[in-house]
Amino acid sequence: MTLQVLAQVSLKPFNSFGIDVRAQLFAEAHSDADVREALAYAAAQAVPLLVIGGGSNLLLTRDIPALVLRMATQGIRVLQDDGQHVVVEAEAGEAWHPFVLWTLEHGFCGLENLSLIPGTVGAAPMQNIGAYGVEIKDVFAGLTALDRQTGELRDFSLEECNFAYRDSLFKHETGRWLILRVRFALSRVSHLKLDYGPVQQRLAGQGITDATPSDVSRAICDIRREKLPDPAELGNAGSFFKNPLVSQALAAELQGLYPDLVAYPQADGQMKLAAGWLIDKAGWKGFRDGDAGVHKMQALVLVNYGGATGHDIANLALRIQQDIAQRFKVDLEMEPNQY
Repeated sequence: MTLQVLAQVSLKPFNSFGIDVRAQLFAEAHSDADVREALAYAAAQAVPLLVIGGGSNLLLTRDIPALVLRMATQGIRVLQDDGQHVVVEAEAGEAWHPFVLWTLEHGFCGLENLSLIPGTVGAAPMQNIGAYGVEIKDVFAGLTALDRQTGELRDFSLEECNFAYRDSLFKHETGRWLILRVRFALSRVSHLKLDYGPVQQRLAGQGITDATPSDVSRAICDIRREKLPDPAELGNAGSFFKNPLVSQALAAELQGLYPDLVAYPQADGQMKLAAGWLIDKAGWKGFRDGDAGVHKMQALVLVNYGGATGHDIANLALRIQQDIAQRFKVDLEMEPNQY
């Protein structure tokens, strides 16, 4: 057996909130064979298997009575390149932002708006990560997943993934599909998405008029670093709540009460509200209770000042959800997966 399984391992280094809980069993997968071995080992020990990536989308509230398998598979390859259109495949364990930089260094456009998002390649499709007007579904060319029920490999097309806002088939069937590698449809020709004002302003402020994908990536990195805390310095999981979708009627009612409401019309007729604006408006920005708090610069980010437990963060989140529901009649949904 090549898989190294350890007992009673602290997960503090493996979750970006820096919460200190223990895994009953822990292993790292460096190959498909390791993944299969971990599945067999968990079955033999009669314990569940919990797969994690970068741990940037986890809220751990207790010790985990499972074999926690961290995906550490590495490898990036170009599958197709006709001089304009390129398909790139990356293993699930590749860290997301270094992968984005790799594509830009090779002259491939498409992922620049998704720069500096924490986590791994394998986790990216699970919640259809997105930022600054681009989501995984916009650059997706397929993925290969292991069916934990049958042990067979299956390739998924865009349509089969059921991507939606911060959502996918894999988020709903976590116990079945284990994503091994993901393919992206990129381009050697720039098709920049500069719909978001802050990105345009940043580029203009730098005197850049004819931006390259790398210029956009750097601008987005600067913006993210200014408003989002570094998990290495302050425990957090990035955006903690999804931007809620509401009816046009509710959005109009709220706009009547709050003319500065931030709302974006959606293709299906709904309105997407800025969760950060709602939380800020309700007075939570900078709030702190013990070591659990709301970041002072970005109301959408909950933080661990050092000694908070997962329960402390979860309780703070619940208080915010209840307050927002009462004030605005809007339900906020957590982004991180809670265990």
